[in-house]
Amino acid sequence: MSPAEGRLLAIDWGTKRVGVAVSDPTGTIAQPLATLRRRAGRRFPMQQLRPYLTEYRPVGIVVGLPLEPGGGEGPSARAARETAALLAAKTGLPVTLVDERMTTARAKEARAVGGRVDDDQRAATILLQNYLEGTRR
Repeated sequence: MSPAEGRLLAIDWGTKRVGVAVSDPTGTIAQPLATLRRRAGRRFPMQQLRPYLTEYRPVGIVVGLPLEPGGGEGPSARAARETAALLAAKTGLPVTLVDERMTTARAKEARAVGGRVDDDQRAATILLQNYLEGTRR
């Protein structure tokens, strides 16, 4: 997927909001970055994402794949795959799809930790941190 060293960006895809997280340059720690807003019926908000691509210069993108509880793919997973393909085409970066089951639930549970991070950013951060930890094993 991505080169061994450098920042990764994570996208927690949603129909109304898109959570974004970024890793540190060593690919060790994920942190929340932004929530992008989507207008109904519109494509991924690429223009909103561009400033983060410019500022953080990620070497790859991780996109959450919302699988169904049994592991199957429904309409949301197909839309996430389309988003991943769009991101790869528009950025030229390698894009990895990662099972995101339970990240939103974990994000809501993590609200108790506090801070000014919304659930979308928190879910993207959990998704990215899980990915980073999985690639180190």
